[in-house]
Amino acid sequence: MKPEDHAPQGDPDGAVPDTGKAPHLDESVRRIGKSGRDTARSALDTGRALRRLISADFALARSATGRAMAWVAIAVVFGASAWLLLMGALIVLLQRIDGISWLGSFSITALVSLVVTGVAGWRASVFFDYAGMHASRRQLQRLGLFSEDDEDDDQSSADKGTRPPMPSEAAGPQGDGLAGPKPAGMEAP
Repeated sequence: MKPEDHAPQGDPDGAVPDTGKAPHLDESVRRIGKSGRDTARSALDTGRALRRLISADFALARSATGRAMAWVAIAVVFGASAWLLLMGALIVLLQRIDGISWLGSFSITALVSLVVTGVAGWRASVFFDYAGMHASRRQLQRLGLFSEDDEDDDQSSADKGTRPPMPSEAAGPQGDGLAGPKPAGMEAP
């Protein structure tokens, strides 16, 4: 290495190298401004990279969801046909071995199918409830960005001690049912 490689270099803006003395005020302001611009550029670059990452993530999720739905459809078709074959075999088995009538065999397998359907429906409703994003809704409501209140639901308003305004109460200052000032020349007589 050459000795000039270790020599203090000035800033690219032509600033004086650090010689131990405090720089002038205008030089300090320039350095702070440059640092601020560099920080802002870095933040913008980070934001752009994050936006690209999120966009790529959503594209991947969209593609994966479509493919997953196709495979779920195939699984449902083959699962349903296997269930039907299993129930048919159980009907024949019940009728042959236990001497149960055809009607009894069909009834037993229908009852088994209904129980499995009920359990599956109950579990699906539980998981759909989990998908309601309740924690996110609570946080958005705390920030004032989202409201769970449904203005069409009089019962929920009555429970809270409030009620939606009546049309006559919601009317603007002109009493014409429209809020806000009227344009010039449109005043009521």
